[in-house]
Amino acid sequence: MATTKIPRTRTSYLCTECGWTSPKWLGQCRECRAWGTLEEFVEPSSGGGGGPGRSTITAAPARPAVAARPIAQVSAEEARARPTGVGELDRVLGGGVVPGAVVLLAGEPGVGKSTLLLDVAAKAAAASRERGHGPVLYVTGEESASQVRLRAERIGAIDPALLLAAETELGALLGHVQDAAPSLLIVDSIQTIASTQVEGGAGGITQVRAVASALIQVAKERAIPVLLVGHVTKDGGIAGPRVLEHLVDVVCQFEGDRHARLRLLRAVKNRYGPTDEVGCFDLGERGIAGLADPSGLFLSAARSEVPGTCATVTLEGRRPMPVEIQALVAGTAAGSPRRTTSGVDHSRVAMALAVLAARLRLDTSAADVYVSTVGGARAVEPATDLAVALAVVSAAQNLPTPPGLVAFGEVGLTGEVRATVGVQRRLAEAARLGFDRAIVPLAGSKELRGVEGVHILPVAHLSEAVGAALPRG
Repeated sequence: MATTKIPRTRTSYLCTECGWTSPKWLGQCRECRAWGTLEEFVEPSSGGGGGPGRSTITAAPARPAVAARPIAQVSAEEARARPTGVGELDRVLGGGVVPGAVVLLAGEPGVGKSTLLLDVAAKAAAASRERGHGPVLYVTGEESASQVRLRAERIGAIDPALLLAAETELGALLGHVQDAAPSLLIVDSIQTIASTQVEGGAGGITQVRAVASALIQVAKERAIPVLLVGHVTKDGGIAGPRVLEHLVDVVCQFEGDRHARLRLLRAVKNRYGPTDEVGCFDLGERGIAGLADPSGLFLSAARSEVPGTCATVTLEGRRPMPVEIQALVAGTAAGSPRRTTSGVDHSRVAMALAVLAARLRLDTSAADVYVSTVGGARAVEPATDLAVALAVVSAAQNLPTPPGLVAFGEVGLTGEVRATVGVQRRLAEAARLGFDRAIVPLAGSKELRGVEGVHILPVAHLSEAVGAALPRG
């Protein structure tokens, strides 16, 4: 009498925040330290002769649909990137979107993800209409179609080739794709789409994994680029199982202070291009616009000689970004002086103040010190140490730095100015913006190529930099 093997099920517990798996339930995730995030996850496992906990999978060989070919005979035209019409997004993606690629765009609520993708959808629809390609399909699960229409009118993102659908069910979404045959699919967001064939609510581990797998399969079979919006956790990580980041082709982070206009787009993972490019956007009342030259947001409009300011050039990936550092040293009425920072690394500012006190005898222990950047920029790399120190000295001695001066270099605890990366690119950007004097580290300065219009001042110690920037100090 033949016996029928009943597939066994294996129960595990997955963290809804980071995707960590545990064989038993725990109150706290051992990976991300979140409380109450482990949910039961049941998956079938085929029983085999490998003993308990082991499974054996056998499959009969099948004739492949396409025979293997020499790599030289494989056409690369199908994988060429197509511009989206948004230059800063194309910069980050490596030239545009690749047919069949799945891009995950993550960011905090209110940072402008939906606004950016709606602008991308309208411009891609206009370009697709001119080339005679299919329309662009925008599927929203966060808002109603009417709400998206109102935002599209506000930012000027209305095009006859842009199709809009409000769906939260995977089957209906795939039906829209089959009927419209789009050249670009945008889903906002993947955590709001659910499948009736999978247990659990929308946004759960099993649902996100199933929806992502279905959309990736459609993208590869139909050669449709897909842009997915993803939520982030309270710690800034992408919500959902960690396998989601491994399944997609590109993972981008959309960052920015909600109280500032600047938005930065970074590629965390990119199978088709670099991961060290940064896109800059300006988010205003009438939508979002790419910033090919964001220097106007980070430098003061008035170039008059004011104590407590020093310009520097940071590197966001491979992109040089000008930043103005401002410092204020004021007397304190309280018993303990304040150390307030904005846009800079608080610990590095504290070390710079300690070095100034120990090596240059600039005592700020009885004064409040405020250090900030202009325009909400972030200057946290070690190369900004020299500009921070010069701004503090300028504020403490009430001596302004020359208006055409820029400085960059890491300051060690002994007061030496250490070499930093990308000095040549920083100098080129400083020259483009009109700076005519640059204080750079002495180490590695001999290998620098001269930049027209910029007088280079190499220094080895912080005292030399102060003497070059504040000759009257």
